[in-house]
Amino acid sequence: MTTLYIRDVSEDVAETLKERAAAEGKSLSAYVGAELTRIATRPTNAQVVARLRERDRSAGPTADEILEAVRAGRR
Repeated sequence: MTTLYIRDVSEDVAETLKERAAAEGKSLSAYVGAELTRIATRPTNAQVVARLRERDRSAGPTADEILEAVRAGRR
């Protein structure tokens, strides 16, 4: 495993992370490691957009149908 050193973390941020780690019964290192893993496994906005662009939308509603549904919801 790689060891990361993070510099210039404000005292407020460090204290918040320590409190959150304690609330979950974890060490600061375990808590931050889990958060970094969560962040790293999420797709980027660009990846989400690319996936959406690749989808076949031929079976979905038309723009006119969507607008009509929105208008109907406002009545």
